[in-house]
Amino acid sequence: MLRGILTTLISVSLIIGIGLFTTTVVHQVSLKREAPKVLDYGRKLALFDGEINVIDEGQGRETILLLPGQGTASPYLDFKPLINQLKKDYRVVTMEPFGYGLSSQTKRQRSVSNYVEEIQAVVRQLNLKHYKLMGHSIAGLYAINYAQIYPKEMTGFIGIDSSTPEQPWPGIDMGVFDFLKEAGVFRAFIKMNPETAIGVEKSDPNFEQTRLLTMKNMSSRNMAEELQELSHSFPDSRGLRYPKDMPVLLFVADNDNSMPHWLEMHQDQLKGLKKGKLVQLKGAHYLHHTQTPTISKEIKKFLD
Repeated sequence: MLRGILTTLISVSLIIGIGLFTTTVVHQVSLKREAPKVLDYGRKLALFDGEINVIDEGQGRETILLLPGQGTASPYLDFKPLINQLKKDYRVVTMEPFGYGLSSQTKRQRSVSNYVEEIQAVVRQLNLKHYKLMGHSIAGLYAINYAQIYPKEMTGFIGIDSSTPEQPWPGIDMGVFDFLKEAGVFRAFIKMNPETAIGVEKSDPNFEQTRLLTMKNMSSRNMAEELQELSHSFPDSRGLRYPKDMPVLLFVADNDNSMPHWLEMHQDQLKGLKKGKLVQLKGAHYLHHTQTPTISKEIKKFLD
């Protein structure tokens, strides 16, 4: 019986090993074949030890600087439906941080202070004098840190289900995830469930480019380093508040049940502000995918 169990275990191990070897080879070969299919967009800014891709659209009197949520394969394509609405009234600059979209990797630590410095470097190169920061998810953490240093040029913040400094952050070991990415297991999952995994419907004209950039960036070293660094970034940001004169507009998902007291934490962010507004919307975390018209209308109303 023991010999039979041992034989079975060896057989299963061999099957898993062969399977992982196959998916790894397929993943690496596919990456090389897909690279030429990724379409270029935006403008590359030489910053520090790499390049950051920015997309500058619209001619409005006000400027909105867009920051993505953590792990977004292509910030520009992710925000594109919303950008198309906003650029009718505003100048919209989308920043793809190191390791995101078409930006390069960097050796710089993915700390809050470095991220803030990189936003400021983009601002300087584009010669932006005054602007509203706007962002999804983790962008809220970077924005509130940025507001502490540059409150005179940052004239407001717009958050789309954005992170708050007070939310708990569990330590995440990326070792297993990194292995599954490099071994092509995630590629297989995306192939089986493309719309669910990518968050874009196949009918969307940006579906294929989003898929290609997801494959390209899901093993991004900088994204993984940023995720690990958040274990320090959140504790280091506890207690930070927006300046009382800074206008803040927060969109909060009504069914984001993954975080206890999510609504209350956002309500607390607005306490003491002269101009603060919270808009709770039906939907999950990626509100800008499902509530584009409402978000753009509320932004215009608030900024006007």
